[in-house]
Amino acid sequence: MFGLSDADITALWITVKLASVSTVMLVILATPLAWWLARTRWRGKVMIEALVAMPLVMPPTVIGFYLLVLLGPRGWIGGFLESIGVGHLAFSFTGIVIGSMLFSVPFVVQPLQNAFTSAGGRVLEVAATLRASPMDRFFTVILPLSRRGFLTAGVLSFAHSLGEFGMILMIGGNIPGRTQVASISIYNHVETMNYSAAHSLSLVLVLSSFTLLMAIFALNRRFKVVSVA
Repeated sequence: MFGLSDADITALWITVKLASVSTVMLVILATPLAWWLARTRWRGKVMIEALVAMPLVMPPTVIGFYLLVLLGPRGWIGGFLESIGVGHLAFSFTGIVIGSMLFSVPFVVQPLQNAFTSAGGRVLEVAATLRASPMDRFFTVILPLSRRGFLTAGVLSFAHSLGEFGMILMIGGNIPGRTQVASISIYNHVETMNYSAAHSLSLVLVLSSFTLLMAIFALNRRFKVVSVA
């Protein structure tokens, strides 16, 4: 397919696996944070929002570097894991999953926060008058009304993870079959002047990203039409 080598197909599989795992875990973990940000009136909320948005402006290599320091054999987390015999997380698939989740936080939290803000208010008051518990209100009222936000968050996180390079290279290195993702494989092809292979792999990522974005616009338009009807 597209003239890809076995190594390129393996890199694509690792990329899709990374994007899938990190997206699912991030959506689960970010939902409570987004809900809190949408509902809280705490004045210090702006600091949390700034922290959430930082990956949008920080160089990926900076995030990757500090993760390497933290998760490496001499880091706080990596050193502790080494001391109990588990092993550090640098240059591992788990390490790049953590990095991908951190780097995609704003692409999940912000759409969910906006969706929760739009879905709240009057409808929650009505549900409360019907004696629905806070948990019931969230799962039976807020989640169905926020499906567009979840769709946007999931697709953006997945698509963003497909093309990440600098952060993964820092925390995961370039280990074939383990942490070598498609973007790093493209870089390797360019370094060896194998432009044909780089073009083939790049084309797969371009088409994948375009298809994902086209799907999210189409589904969002469909949800909008259904809600209006």
